[in-house]
Amino acid sequence: MRLGLSLGYQTAWSTPADHLALAQEADRLGYSVVWAAEAYGSDSPSMLAWIAGQTERIDVGSAVMQIPARTPAATAMTAATIDTLSGGRFRLGLGVSGPQVSEGWHGVRFAKPLARTREYVDIVRLAMARKEVAYDGEFHTLPLPDGPGKALRLGFHPTRERIPIYLAAVGPKNLELAGEIADGWLAIFYAPDFADEQLAAVRAGRAKAGKELAGFDVVPSVPVVVGDDVASCAELVRWYAALYVGGMGSRQQNFYNQLATRMGYGDAAREIQDLYLAKRQRDAAAAVPLEFVDRTSLLGPKQRIAERMREYAAAGVTTLSVTLFTADRDSGVQTLRTVAEALELSGVGE
Repeated sequence: MRLGLSLGYQTAWSTPADHLALAQEADRLGYSVVWAAEAYGSDSPSMLAWIAGQTERIDVGSAVMQIPARTPAATAMTAATIDTLSGGRFRLGLGVSGPQVSEGWHGVRFAKPLARTREYVDIVRLAMARKEVAYDGEFHTLPLPDGPGKALRLGFHPTRERIPIYLAAVGPKNLELAGEIADGWLAIFYAPDFADEQLAAVRAGRAKAGKELAGFDVVPSVPVVVGDDVASCAELVRWYAALYVGGMGSRQQNFYNQLATRMGYGDAAREIQDLYLAKRQRDAAAAVPLEFVDRTSLLGPKQRIAERMREYAAAGVTTLSVTLFTADRDSGVQTLRTVAEALELSGVGE
């Protein structure tokens, strides 16, 4: 199992300089990849290109670039460019976002997200391979049939004609799609004792493509808080869990709420959502069960984190990407070092 670092996106309490310092420390420590996110603020490819130019070995990955934000051809251009600038260190993580962001921010209908994703990946791969991009799908027709457009190919030779593509997936059908068409899965709220159900869907997709799970990168983003008391560490993660389970998407369509329900927290998930949508975020965070946070995080002293890493490795994780819940840059750097030491202690690192 390898280590990754999930930076997220820029917030009121983070700076690009902080994120760069963490990425550079992860590079020095031998982490395999650093991921940047986007929602409706900072975009991921700009951050990744900037980080790639100031690191040496670590891969840079989008977790994610939003499918509704760009045409597939534009995404292929960006991926090819960053991969070339970084010397072949780019990983393309894609996600459909949610209905509120897709339709409210990008003006793109959210309907049929699985079919949209399949077409999108098809076109990205076609463009990256420097083939003429001609496509006749339900959502994309290239070139348009009633105008002067013609089928074009990528206008330069990228470092690699095939880059790793990852899908952010939560529901069973999307997990199956990730197994079928992608090289890896970007997971959230990954609990080792619940992984069999999720990986079964991924395996079904791999079987459709005539492949096995071997070689497929399972990449959960896992909160980490180092400290002596597990319950105190969990307090720092509760607001994050409440945001996703309670506030991401609408009451009718919240993938993370549905995941928490499948994991056995249906009553708590409903309460968290009710409180969050009533703008009682503090109460929503307090309603997140400690067990849920602990099952999906790395909490406590280094020895306990090492033990939990063994559980993640046994549950199929190949790249464990940590999300830091720390007060400042210095404590973030120290946490990265502790996590690297814990991996060595666990005996499951590559």
